[in-house]
Amino acid sequence: MSIPDYSSLVANQRAYFLEGHTRSLAWRKTQLEAVKALFTDHHDELCDALWKDLRRNVNDADLMDVNYCAKEAAYALEHVESWMKPLHEPMPVVFEPGYIRVHRDPLGVALIIGAWNEPLMLLFGPLVAALAAGNTAVLKPSEVAAHCASAVARLVPKYFDPRIVAVVEGVVPETTALLAQQWDMIFFTGSPSVGKIVHQAAANNLTPCVLELGGKNPTIVHSSANLKVAARRIAYGRFANSGHICTAPDHVLVWPQVKDEFVQHMKDTIREFYGDDPKQSPDYGRVINRRNFDRLAALLGSGTAVAGGQTDPDELYIAPTVLVDVAVDSPIMQEEVFGPILPVLEIESIDAVIQWIIDRPSPLGVYIFAEDDDVVNEILAFTRSGDAEVNDCAIHPLFPELPFGGVGNSGMGKYHGRWGFEAFTNARGVLHHSTAIDPGVRYPPYDKHRVERVIVNKLMP
Repeated sequence: MSIPDYSSLVANQRAYFLEGHTRSLAWRKTQLEAVKALFTDHHDELCDALWKDLRRNVNDADLMDVNYCAKEAAYALEHVESWMKPLHEPMPVVFEPGYIRVHRDPLGVALIIGAWNEPLMLLFGPLVAALAAGNTAVLKPSEVAAHCASAVARLVPKYFDPRIVAVVEGVVPETTALLAQQWDMIFFTGSPSVGKIVHQAAANNLTPCVLELGGKNPTIVHSSANLKVAARRIAYGRFANSGHICTAPDHVLVWPQVKDEFVQHMKDTIREFYGDDPKQSPDYGRVINRRNFDRLAALLGSGTAVAGGQTDPDELYIAPTVLVDVAVDSPIMQEEVFGPILPVLEIESIDAVIQWIIDRPSPLGVYIFAEDDDVVNEILAFTRSGDAEVNDCAIHPLFPELPFGGVGNSGMGKYHGRWGFEAFTNARGVLHHSTAIDPGVRYPPYDKHRVERVIVNKLMP
């Protein structure tokens, strides 16, 4: 198999960028309008692709991918002008007259590698940030979500000059060849194992990168929690998109005295959401492929299923499942679940919760269900995660006002809203110092200005 050569693609985008086309506000708004139009004009086609890949219902397709991307572009359109304005910082008095500005300069040509679970959000969310920041980009959609990848490859050329946004389809050889190019930014969403490969490739050229990697998000249900609401929100976060969400609650740590009541609410909620037979529900999805189905089916033996547990390999169906009697060293506790299975474990104290979290790789999210503010504040104060939610879970990526991203094993860098704009720019400090005054105190011979230097040093910040 021949190795693809993307040097011309990257060179053409870089030449376009260096000609200065991307710098203006008008250019950026035009590109953001194009993103918005793509998702507005082809709403039904993209929803259909999501159904074929993930059996995603239209409501969730809009929430997580189609309407989401249009809204992300609209938010950037509303704010990009203010984001572009240089920041004003005070000038130390000894350097007056002059002034300090901080500019956000575009980085250049970006590579954006998406994931299959939210195949549009995880490509076009970063793309919105890249374009708002004045960059060009090459998109690499996940081949696992084949219908969505095909739709992206077909539609993007209708809205973008390939010198601005281009799409590369393919599998490992194509991705490897792309990573071998010289980029100004790499944005990757996926697993920690592949994230390490991307990071190493970026390091070869000292290329900055953002890595969104997921992890095992602990979900704490304290004895003070509103158990019915907690169950509804946790069930929604775990079972939407058939559990294929990086921010989904991975496992529940619940106080023993409320465990049985919480589990019963979970069972009731699953029946309320998806009926007596979730397989027939139009709102419940499927596993993406057989490889992931087999991995998830094997995890069902890690505990006792008090809800769900049924599977159908022909339909790639795994019922929304709640497991109890789960051992800490069981297979399901060794990897990110990333599917419709929720382990529920008992935990007896705040100290034990904190120790649980800090003993493990830093997760993308920590979710705390409690009506006691002291409990919430203590857990937040002594743990680390990319983000956190109180009395909810999995929905914080929907808020462009919040920085979204991991820390440590769950990733590096933040995006959405202004945070994405900043990720794709360089904060360039610029000092403007007038020549009208040029006192000799800063220059040798220093003995000549000893007294003045003492005064200047006291005035320095």
